[in-house]
Formats: sequence, structure tokens, C-alpha cells
Amino acid sequence: MLKIIIPTVMLLPTALLSPPKFLWSNTTTHSLLVALISLQWLTPSYLPHKNLTPWTGIDQISSPLLVLSCWLLPLMILASQNHLHHEPVSRKRIFTSTLIMIQPFIILAFSTTELMLFYISFEATLIPTLILITRWGSQPERLNAGIYLLFYTLISSLPLLVTILHLHTQTGTLYLPMIKLTLSTPPYNSWTTSLSGLALLMAFMVKAPLYGVHLWLPKAHVEAPIAGSMLLAALLLKLGGYGIMRITLFMNPSSNLFYPFLAMALWGSLMTSSICLRQTDLKSLIAYSSVSHMGLVIAAALIQTHWSYSGAMILMISHGLTSSMLFCLANSNYERTHSRILLLTRGLQPLLPLMTTWWLLANLTNMALPPTTNFMAELTIMISLFDWSPFTIILTGTATFLTASYTLFMFLTTQRGPLPPHITTIQNSSTREHILMTLHIIPMLLLILKPSLIA
Repeated sequence: MLKIIIPTVMLLPTALLSPPKFLWSNTTTHSLLVALISLQWLTPSYLPHKNLTPWTGIDQISSPLLVLSCWLLPLMILASQNHLHHEPVSRKRIFTSTLIMIQPFIILAFSTTELMLFYISFEATLIPTLILITRWGSQPERLNAGIYLLFYTLISSLPLLVTILHLHTQTGTLYLPMIKLTLSTPPYNSWTTSLSGLALLMAFMVKAPLYGVHLWLPKAHVEAPIAGSMLLAALLLKLGGYGIMRITLFMNPSSNLFYPFLAMALWGSLMTSSICLRQTDLKSLIAYSSVSHMGLVIAAALIQTHWSYSGAMILMISHGLTSSMLFCLANSNYERTHSRILLLTRGLQPLLPLMTTWWLLANLTNMALPPTTNFMAELTIMISLFDWSPFTIILTGTATFLTASYTLFMFLTTQRGPLPPHITTIQNSSTREHILMTLHIIPMLLLILKPSLIA
């Protein structure tokens, strides 16, 4: 564990003390090396936990998410270079330091075996994200988006803290492997059990986000800089899904508490997919598609079967890579045309043909085309939901159809059609952008060959 955390923390002095000329190359290379070392966590193990210490432990649920979080740091640094091109060196250093500061907290949140440490690291990721959005966001509304993010997260996670403390007084421990053993079966009809279950789930539902408490997400995505969008879509939403998978394990599976959440998640998946069909803003469209996909993850995590868990896990990883890639592509369009409105940035295929290839690949994975891992995940989730209740096939089937519709709509609008008259000159796509897209697509293609690593 320490051989990843210490190099990650040492990235901070690297970012602050590197000569201006080598700032980007040093931080990117260093973080890429950390990402490559972290791949060792994917080795399958027959033990319940690998690298178990009193505070941290890695198991099958956390190892893919840990590798994903290490993998995305160099990609975020790569994506932000053009965005910070005209800023003074001191601000570039602060920006990279803010990105690096989030990393140890995310690693801790995904690997901790102690509930209080999990809560602290879960909340600590909020501060650097808030700094990224409110300082480097694109429009004046970014302050509004920051306030939304802060209050939604804080209001929902205070009951979580109270419940964790209550759990500690009941069981005498917050060590996850111990809680499972010491949790005596309370009377499941008691209102305190239902209330504490609701409080435990609520914070993660907002973070995931569940439809109905999702309004902070499109705002935060639209206003955030590219690194902020990648971070939110690929990692912070996964904290919600991961929390649900962890917490529901020691709740009663036959509890009626899950039903409204399940219904809301599936209904939300349908609703947000249809919202995507009438979006005019490209980043907002991708943000709503994230809500739609995470709805499936929440539904799968709540029915607590082996199939649904592995489906939710695969979908979280593949959605993390896909949505991050889509945000990078949207950003490359924005940097050239200075607009996110779909009607003003259409028909770019003749000008940037290679970018169209990346757009096509990202869109095909987003709409879960076989044999991608997205398809594997959606199929697994749909089968396990159908097995749980045949009625769900109507909602999941319609949501899948709508996903394909808005993804094709996004691709055709940005790449095909007449070029708007105001676009006369446009800069070529750079090697940096192609490397960025390649580093997103390679893990997706490799995971098709061996999805058991993340299932």
C-alpha cells in the first residue's frame, strides 16, 4: 500500500519544485509510473483481502477502482496543459498540486477497512474538487455550481457520520471485517434500524448520484475545467457506487428500504436518457448520460447478488474510462470553437478526421456496443435485474434504447452536417490529444480480453 501512497504524496514536491520548463513532463511521467506500479493490485487473489493492514486492505471490490484512480491522474494532467497554457507558472503549480492532493484521499477512500477513516477521506475529496471548480471553472456560474456541490454533499453526509458513531456505540468497532462478525441481528422492523440504513445509504446516493438528488452534477460538470470533469465523472461518482456496495453488505437484504431507491434509480435512468435527447450543451449531455449509467449501478448494487455486483463493478470501470474520454473530446472541441452549444460546433469531421475516429470509438463504447465491457456490464445488470423482477426489463430496455439514440445524436451533430459559417480556421489536433485518447481507449480494449480482472 505504502509503495503507492508515498510516491503519490511525493508528487506534491515534484509539482512545486520542478523547473517551469519540466513541470508538465515531470509530473506526467511520475504519475504515469505510479499508475503502472498500481497495476499489480489487479493480480487475482484467493484471500479475502490483499495487503491487509490495520487501516487498509484491498479486495476484489476496491482493486479495480484503485487502479482506475491511479491511471486517471496522468491523464488529467495531460488534458489540462492547453487549458493552463496562458497562466503564470505559480498557478500551474497550484492547479497540479490540487489535482495531486485529491489522489491520496481517493486511494484511502477506496482501500480503507475502517469506517471513520473512510468517512474522512470520502469528505476530504470535496475540498480540492471545490477549489478546481470555483477557481478554474469556465463561467461566472461556477460559484453557484460549487455551492450546489458543497451543500448537497454535506447535508447528505452528516446523517452518515451520526450513523457511523451510532454503529460504533452498538458494536464497539468500525473495522469492516469485524462489523460483519459482531453485528448482532437487531429486530428488522424497528424504526431505528430502517432510519440508520437510510442515513447510511443517503450520502452515497447523492454522491452516485441518484435521480432526484442529481441536480448538483450537471451544474458541476458544465462549470468545471476539463480535469474537474474527468475527476467527477470517473472517480467521485464511483465513490458513491463503491460506498453503496460496501454498506449494503451488512444491511438486511430483505429490507423494504431498498425498493424506493431501486425504483428511483431505474426511473431516473430512463428520465435522464430522455433529457439527453433535448440537450443543447455538449458537456451537459455527457453529464446527464453519467447519471443514467450510475442509475443502473445503484440498482445493481441494491439487489445484492453476485451477478449484479460484478455487473455494477464492470460498469463503473468502463463508464469511468468512457465518460472521461467523452469529456476530453468535448474539451478539445471547446478549445477550438470556444462554444459547447451543439448547433455551433457541428460538422467537424472534414476538418479533424482523426478526432472523428476517437469520437466514434468513445460513442460506441458509451452506447454499449458488443464486445465492449460496457455491453458486458449492462447485459449482466439487466439479466440480474430481470431475474429479481421481470418488470424491470421495460425500464432497462427503454433506457438502453434511449442511450443508443442520444449517443448517435451526439456523434452525428458534432461530426456530420454542414460546417457553421463562423468556423473558418481551426487548429489541428495535437499529438498530446491523441496520446490522451489512446491512453483512455487501450485499457477499454484490453479489458475486453480479460474482464475477470474487474468483475
